Amino acid sequence: QVQLVESGGGLVQPGGSLRLSCAASGFTFSSSAMGWYRQAPGKEREKVATITSTGGSTSYADSVKGRFTISRDNAKNTVSLQMNSLTPEDTAVYYCNTRLLLRNYWGQGTQVTVSS
Repeated sequence: QVQLVESGGGLVQPGGSLRLSCAASGFTFSSSAMGWYRQAPGKEREKVATITSTGGSTSYADSVKGRFTISRDNAKNTVSLQMNSLTPEDTAVYYCNTRLLLRNYWGQGTQVTVSS
């Protein structure tokens, strides 16, 4: 079955950095686009970044452009999100996502808290 397992969240001070990772299994990772989403308390889940199956194309929410970088390693079935210059507004649960046969799959999420 499809499994997405996120890691790397935590507490970081404003201006700091974190790197999230998502380990994928149960599907042909190298053929699948991947994404990172986040959900802050009281807000809807929003798309943060996406990457095509080959990694040749990426897209970002305007709020994270220039600060976050999505990447993937198809040999290791992992997708990562490097987050720099973090602000309190980045505080949220971050989810790894893929969409297969019109169905969305999500990991369990990893908490990112930006606070001094």
